[in-house]
Order: sequence, then C-alpha cells, then structure tokens
Amino acid sequence: MTRTPADLSPEDIAAVRSWVIHEDPHVIAFNKPSGLSSQGGRIQAHTLDDLLWAFARSNGKRPELVHRLDRDTSGVILAAKTKPAAGFLGKAMQARRFKKTYLALLSSAPEPASGTIDAPLLRQEIGRESYMRVVAPDTPGAQAALSRYRTLAASEDGALVELDPATGRMHQLRVHMASIGRPLAGDARYGGALTFAGRPASRLMLHASKLVFPHPEGGYRTLEAEVPADFEALKVAAGLATVA
Repeated sequence: MTRTPADLSPEDIAAVRSWVIHEDPHVIAFNKPSGLSSQGGRIQAHTLDDLLWAFARSNGKRPELVHRLDRDTSGVILAAKTKPAAGFLGKAMQARRFKKTYLALLSSAPEPASGTIDAPLLRQEIGRESYMRVVAPDTPGAQAALSRYRTLAASEDGALVELDPATGRMHQLRVHMASIGRPLAGDARYGGALTFAGRPASRLMLHASKLVFPHPEGGYRTLEAEVPADFEALKVAAGLATVA
C-alpha cells in the first residue's frame, strides 16, 4: 500500500525529533506525549504515524510503528527503520517477547499493595467510541487478559503504581485497575477521578516508562522514558517518592 507523505510543518518536524529517546540503524524510539494518537485517529490532526515522515529516507521509505499506545497514554513507543527490522519485531511482539512497564497515579493504593488481575475482556462499541469491560471467561468474544500491579509509593493523597500487562488488549490496564476499584486518575472513560492531590487531573495519568525488547542485532535492549511534567507535578503534590 502506497501512502502519501504527510504535509509536515517545521514545528511538526522539530517536535517529533525532540521526542526521540533512541535511534540506531534498525529502530527509532520516542517518548510520545499524551494526546497524540499513534495511528488513524478520527481527530483531524497528525498522528505519530504521520509524523514519522519526518524521518523518510531518500528512497521514500520511512520508519513503521511496531506497536501502539492509547492516545492519552504517554511514553515509550518503538518504530522499525527497515523492512527486515519490522518483520523481526513484529514476530517478537506476537511471541510476547516485549516487556512493557507502565506508571500510573491512583486516588488510593490498591489492596493488597501488589497482585495479579486475570480477567477476560470484551470490546464494545457505544456510539462512535470503543470500550472494554471485564466479562466471564465463557462470554462469546471474550479475550484473555492478565495484568500485574505493584504499589511503589502511597500517601493520603494517592498512590504511584507500576503496571505490567502480560497481554496487550485495548485499554487493558485501565479496565483491570477499574475492576478492582482503583481506576486511574484522569481516566473519565473508566471512572477515574478528574482531580488528584487537590489538583486537576486533566488527562489519563498513565505513562509507558520502560520497554524491554529483542533487538534485530541480537540480545535485548531496554529503553526508558521520563514521565511528563504534569505527571511528575501531581506525583510531587501527593508526596509520592520519586522512583529511582
């Protein structure tokens, strides 16, 4: 499929280049900001996929995203720079050889402080929006989903939690945490509070902080992305210790 290069402004190009956290001959990785769709959003604005045209080579080829993040989730996202790398990473993703770690802010710490959520999910379309909900295992169309969580810091104002999705379902971490009564701060879709530590939580407080993946050259690579300033500010406001 031939795609027309996006018409990018100098500001677009400068922005996407500023998000690069790793680049080598095979892959390029970004710290995606919240509010930017990975691909194909309905909003008439550039997606990260569009912005990858800023890295197009003279032969017209450009990096291809290996996976996605929800529009409102920030953090590490990986793209392949060559067709062989895309094939290698696509197979590795299917084989679940990627390990993703997220950070989230919650209004209160989970009980127990760490655990595993093994709850199938079902996708539903409501109007023009897609939602996921926890269902019984024998529900037609149900997808197995497994998440792990661990509380890193907690105070009277909230908690900082590390999340590890063993499977990659849409909205998985958001729905799983809501299912145990701990929706993510700022997640209006799944019942999260729109304030945190007395301040506005104006967007989903979920950040893809670390990605470990097999590299086309061999071995594994670990990439980390700093949390955005608004996430850090809320964390500090709640008196939650900074993670080393």
